[in-house]
Amino acid sequence: MKKLLPPFSYIFHPIFIPIYATLFYLFANDSYFVSREKYVVLIQVFIISFIIPILFFFLLRYTGKISSTMAPDLSERKIPLVIQCFLIILLVRKSITIDRYPELHFFFLGALLSTMIALLLLFVKTKASLHMMGISGLTLFVFGLSLHYHTQHIYTIAFLILMNGLVASSRIEMKAHTIKELIIGLLLGSIPQMLLLYLWL
Repeated sequence: MKKLLPPFSYIFHPIFIPIYATLFYLFANDSYFVSREKYVVLIQVFIISFIIPILFFFLLRYTGKISSTMAPDLSERKIPLVIQCFLIILLVRKSITIDRYPELHFFFLGALLSTMIALLLLFVKTKASLHMMGISGLTLFVFGLSLHYHTQHIYTIAFLILMNGLVASSRIEMKAHTIKELIIGLLLGSIPQMLLLYLWL
């Protein structure tokens, strides 16, 4: 299990969750977007949610602000979370707008709310699992899209629920989080998505 579980922490690293959500939104549903528009949106999300954070990571690593991609210490998480908030705001204001991509827009708003709360908790010495925050938010988003489009994504939802368990087990196996931190992350990721479902379902 020591070799089997850790890869799930990397496959479902929080930095990949926006890309997974966008891919599902654009390609797994009977969306009305033309192929060219799908790839434009995907490239925008890829640059803002992946490329730019990676560049900031190398900068922060070079300056000694963080020690690894997992940012284990509370102090190491503040700057990345602040950067993440600004990048999500950039996405929802300039690219993933409510008039063009309402469902994905609300997913990112939920992610923004989760990230802001996770950031605030750091100031009261409370760490949330960002991995659980990401995977649980993605699970609720896929569930919401399934209801919204009246499509049956039972196997995808079941797979993501299983991944929630495997990611949690992975974080425990790697001694990255306590059970309390995993539960906080799960709640932070899922509750904002559930609340926002009522605005677009």
